[in-house]
Parts: sequence; C-alpha cells; structure tokens
Amino acid sequence: MATLNHTGVSHTVFYLLGIPGLENQHVWISIPFFIFYVIALLGNSLLIIIVIIKSSLHEPMYLFLCMLAGADVVLSTSAIPQALAIFWFHAGEISLDRCITQSFVIHCSFISESGILLAMAFDRYIAICYPLKYTTILTHALIGKIGVIIFLRSYCTIFPIIFLLKRLTFCQNNIIPHTICEHIGVAKYACNDIRVNIWYGLFVLMSTVVLDVLLIFVSYVLILHAIFHMPSQDARHKALNTCGSHVCIIILFYGPGIFTSLAQRFGRHIPPHIHILLANVCIIVPPMLNPIIYGIKTKQIQEQAAHIFLPK
Repeated sequence: MATLNHTGVSHTVFYLLGIPGLENQHVWISIPFFIFYVIALLGNSLLIIIVIIKSSLHEPMYLFLCMLAGADVVLSTSAIPQALAIFWFHAGEISLDRCITQSFVIHCSFISESGILLAMAFDRYIAICYPLKYTTILTHALIGKIGVIIFLRSYCTIFPIIFLLKRLTFCQNNIIPHTICEHIGVAKYACNDIRVNIWYGLFVLMSTVVLDVLLIFVSYVLILHAIFHMPSQDARHKALNTCGSHVCIIILFYGPGIFTSLAQRFGRHIPPHIHILLANVCIIVPPMLNPIIYGIKTKQIQEQAAHIFLPK
C-alpha cells in the first residue's frame, strides 16, 4: 500500500523524551513545574468554589471567570502530570490513542480559553458602554448559551483532528522530543502526506484564536473610546481598573503563544529545548497566574476568600 513505508510497520506506541538536551536537569526543572501546577490546581479550584457557593458573585464577570478557571484546570492537568511523570520516572511511553486524546484535550481547552476571554471582553464592553442595560442583556440564560457555544466551537473544530491523525501511518521515528503530544508535532512523524493536517490546523487557528484576538482588540478600542469620553475622572479610573485584570490575563494567555509560534517559524537557530520550554510555559503559567491576578485585583474575591479561610 502507498501509505506504508518500506517495512510496512505503523507505530502504535510513542516515547516522549521530555526536554532533549536537558535530561540531566529534568529533576530540577520538575520543581517549578510541580509548584506551578499545584498553585494552578488549588487557585482555580478555590476560585470555582467561591463563585459557586457565594450567590453575590453570580454575576456575568464572575461566571465567565469560573468558566476560565475550569478550562485552566483541564488545560494544565492534560499536560503537566505527563511531563512530571517523564521528569521523575522516565515514563514517556504513550499509546497512539492516548497521544491523540491528549492532543485533542489540550487544543480543545486552549480554544475554549480563547473563546472565554472573548466573552469576558464582550462582558466588559456591555458593562462600560451600556451600564444601564448590563443586567438585562447579560442574563444567566444568555451566559449559559455563550458557555455552550464556546464548548461546541472548540469541540467541533478540534474533533476532525482525531480522524486526521488516525488516518496516518506512523512508519518513521516514534520518539517524540517533547513533554506532550500535539497535532502537528505527532503528524510530522507520519509517512503520509500531511498537507491536509497542516492546512486544517491553520484554518482552526485563523477561525478561532486569531479571530478572537481581532474581536477582543475591536472591543477594547470601543471600550477605551467610551472610557475617555466619560465626564468624571473617577469614573474613568474605575472603568480602567475593572478592565485591568482582564487585560493582564489576555497578555498572559496570548503573549507566550504568539512568541512560541513566531519562534517555531522563524527561530531556526533557537535550541529545541527552548521551544519545548516555551510550549510548557503557555500551558502552565497562565493557569497559575489567572487566579492570583483576579485575587489581587478583585476586592469581592478577596473578601470571599477571607471569609472561607478566616471565618469570624
């Protein structure tokens, strides 16, 4: 058959190496990975619990934040435990099906987070530009529908990748110099033509993440226009402060991803371990810092957390 290589063998098991070139430092690298993951898990779980149990926080901004925290937990959990197993136990063996599943969950979570950040930008736009209509526009029913749309968009766009990977014959090297499985990173080891995978991956990126970035940019142009036309300086300061946390999270989420993407395409002289470390930064740093940023910047969350840990 044309899809098979000279030996007719298709690998069904792969071996993740971790961070090639830094094998001797794996144990040391695992320390910040473990600390960041624990902070991300505890911080986001606490945030979800606070929003759920405190009815005063059942407002659009906090409900979207709860969704973001849930996506953060899924994203970090889909990748970091696997990386730690490689660092600590050299447990890099992974079946093709499990590899594809991990790739699906990581990409699906990433696109979900991007959609939630867009929804949060829409929330800030309504709150600042149409404050009197805020509660009538962003009802709980609409927020629920937005959440379902975000999930369906990520699921439907990433689901075909399962079949695009399953159709391939992996007759080349089955050793992957990475801590995780990702779509193109796995597909490049196939002996088939992977142009469909490449073009579909680009389509998904452009129709989700890039589109989200453009819409977020437009929403903040409108928000800033509205803010700087406010008559009161106190009102302007308060409006800018409410957007501060969201802007920080946007930079944290998209910044490393854009830098990693540019490094992969144009940084041919950058060592492979730098690429892999950057990819892991995209997965673990935003989930770790998101609850910290909102905890520091949002008085309501600070108060509710204090009531939980320091009851009177």
